[in-house]
Amino acid sequence: MSIPQLDLQAQYRAIKSELDEAVSRVLASGHFIMGPEVQAFEQEVAQHCAVKHAIGVASGTDALLLSLRALGVGPGDAVLIPSFTFFATAGTVCNVGATPVFVDIDPATYNMDPADVKKRLNGKLPGQPRAIIPVHLYGQMAEMEALQRIAQKHGLFVIEDAAQAIGATYKGKQAGTLGHTGCFSFFPSKNLGACGDGGMVITSDDALAEKIRILRVHGSKPKYYHTVVGYNSRLDALQAAILRVKLKHLNAWSKARQEKADRYNALLKGVSGVQTPCVTQGNSHIYHQYTIRVGAEKRDALAAHLKEGGIDTAVYYPLGLHLQECFQNLGYGKGDLPHTEAASEDVLSLPIYPELDEQQIKMVVASIAEFMTS
Repeated sequence: MSIPQLDLQAQYRAIKSELDEAVSRVLASGHFIMGPEVQAFEQEVAQHCAVKHAIGVASGTDALLLSLRALGVGPGDAVLIPSFTFFATAGTVCNVGATPVFVDIDPATYNMDPADVKKRLNGKLPGQPRAIIPVHLYGQMAEMEALQRIAQKHGLFVIEDAAQAIGATYKGKQAGTLGHTGCFSFFPSKNLGACGDGGMVITSDDALAEKIRILRVHGSKPKYYHTVVGYNSRLDALQAAILRVKLKHLNAWSKARQEKADRYNALLKGVSGVQTPCVTQGNSHIYHQYTIRVGAEKRDALAAHLKEGGIDTAVYYPLGLHLQECFQNLGYGKGDLPHTEAASEDVLSLPIYPELDEQQIKMVVASIAEFMTS
C-alpha cells in the first residue's frame, strides 16, 4: 500500500457529483472570468470569516502583492517577515520595491517570534519599517496579540499570510481577520484548494477593499478608465464554483484533519527522538501540514526509509529565505537566524488529509518507529 502525502483523488471521489455539477453549471453559463460565481464565493467567504469584504484574486501570491500595493508599501520601505516560509512572502515584498527584513521563528511553533521582531526594529533596518507579515505556518496562527502590539507601537501595517490557515483560529478569531488584510491561497494542495491557482484578500476596511478591487483589474474603474497601474489578477468562475462546493465541507475537513493529528500524536508519543507539533493555548490548529521534528542527522534518512515503504513525505522548508541566493545582497549569513536554520534541517511533514484512515496512520507510525529504533 502506498500512502501519498495528500490524496486529491480521494477528495474528488467523495464530492464528485457536487463538483461535476458546479463545473457543468459554469460551462453552460458562458461566464468564465469574474461574474456571479466569483461574487457568490466572495460573499460566502466573507460570511465564513465574519469580515465585510472578500476579494478574489489570481493566487495567494497576488493576494500578498495587492495588499502591499493597496497599503502603499514600496521603494524605501522595509517589511518584516519570517525567514521560515514559502518564497512568495518575500518575493512580493521585493516585487513592490520594498526590502524584506528576515525574522527568526519560535522553535516550538515555527511561527514568527515577537521577541526577534522587537530586536530587528530596535536595530538598523534597510529602509523605513512600514509593515509586518506574520505567516500562520502549517495551519497554526502566529502570536497575533504580541505582534499587533508591536505593530501599533511602530505604526506598521499588518498583512496576515494565512495561505496555509483558512479555518484556523486564535483566541476565537479567524485567520486573516486580525490584520489590515488577510491573504488566502487556493492552490490545489491547500485545505481549501481549487483545481488550479486562486487566492483571496479579506478585510473589513472599505477603502482598502476598493483599492484591491481596482488593482486586480489593471487599475481600472470604470472599465477602460485607469486611475493607477494595476494587475491582471482575477479569480476565474470555474475555480470559484469549485471552491464554493469545497467551502461547504471545510469545517468537517478541518475537524477530520485534527482527528488524524490527534491519532498521530497518540501513536508517536512512545517513539523516542520524534517531536510532534506544539499547539499553543488559545489556538485551533487545522493541520495544513502535520510536521514532526527529528535530528538533522536523521531527517533525510528517515524520509528515504519512509519512501522505500511507499510513504510520501515533504520538507517545508529546506533552506531559510535569508540564505537563498537571490537575497545574498541583503547581507545575511549562516548563524544569523539559528531557529530557522535548525528547523530547516529537522522538519518532516507526514501524510495528512481528511480521507487518511487508521490503518494508514498506523503504517506511517510503525515505519517511523522501525527507523528510529534501528
